[in-house]
Amino acid sequence: MKYASLELRPVRLRHRSNFESVLAVSAQVAQLVLAAIAVVVALDYGEVILAPIFLGICIGLMFSPLASHIERHGMPTWLSALVIVLTFLILILLIGMGLSVPLAAWIDRAPAIWESLRLQVADWKSLLDSVQGLQKQLSDAMGQASALTVKVDDASAVQSVVSLGPMIVAELLIFLASVYFFVATRDRFRVAVLSMCFTRRMRWRFAHFFRDVEVLISRYLATITVINIGLGIAVTLALWAVGMPSPLLWGVLAILLNFVIYIGPALMTLILLSVSLALHHNMFNVLLAPGIYLALHAVESNFITHQILGARMTMNPFAVFLALAFWIWLWGPIGGFIAVPSLLVLYALARNIIPIKA
Repeated sequence: MKYASLELRPVRLRHRSNFESVLAVSAQVAQLVLAAIAVVVALDYGEVILAPIFLGICIGLMFSPLASHIERHGMPTWLSALVIVLTFLILILLIGMGLSVPLAAWIDRAPAIWESLRLQVADWKSLLDSVQGLQKQLSDAMGQASALTVKVDDASAVQSVVSLGPMIVAELLIFLASVYFFVATRDRFRVAVLSMCFTRRMRWRFAHFFRDVEVLISRYLATITVINIGLGIAVTLALWAVGMPSPLLWGVLAILLNFVIYIGPALMTLILLSVSLALHHNMFNVLLAPGIYLALHAVESNFITHQILGARMTMNPFAVFLALAFWIWLWGPIGGFIAVPSLLVLYALARNIIPIKA
């Protein structure tokens, strides 16, 4: 019986041309870009749910060391999480109750303040006339005299106010629930993620990633909170010394707005400048309150914060600005708060999960 002989010939693989290599890389880049766009769209679409959840995770990471300290004394995790949530809720209520009286007083004075501001702005009549003349010329040239007219629909405004209350309550409940469940289940979540790692080295990397995220974010938020409280006390005392009405209100606002770096201090300066414009006519008195705040903020940001946080926690200002712009554009004030913690998460991810070879 004869068998046909099979001759194996080596197959030469054709090398890819430069154009084909460029197409392959471009396809991979396009997939990454499309994935990033899909993530951004999902985050934007789910803002009502995702924003308070992310904020709750940040606050939970901030209080995780405290929860661990409580649990070391024999308290179960669910009870330590409940204590932290109740403490945070009581703190919010105390701040709200303390600010309700001065805030209500300023709201009652809002029409008078607006009238005073209008009179102040009316002094710049020549500038306003120039702007109005330019607007008229543009309208005549474009043939749309009513294009710049703004109309306010009172019915829609009332509906917005009515619908805003339940949304705020719902987001607050989601936020508190996120804090509770994150603190109560943080260890089980860490163990579940580590159990899915197939290699010992991958488990080691993820364990260090979780450790670094908790340490970096808790240290950053706790330190910034203490520094902001000190800034608020200094602002309160300084404005009280110069006779600014409701100094405690401005001190608390300085604490809260300073969590949103860059944008918060600028907004605080604008608020103090507007109030000073409504209360005073002398330029020195108008600039006194915002000038005091800017001086105290400059000392806090350039000396105290830098010295306490140290070089290890110092991040590229441009990267911080980009993260701040992105998250504020996406989620508003909540995004401004989580901008720096998100950078810390990326830093821990790059250092542990994606190590850079020397």
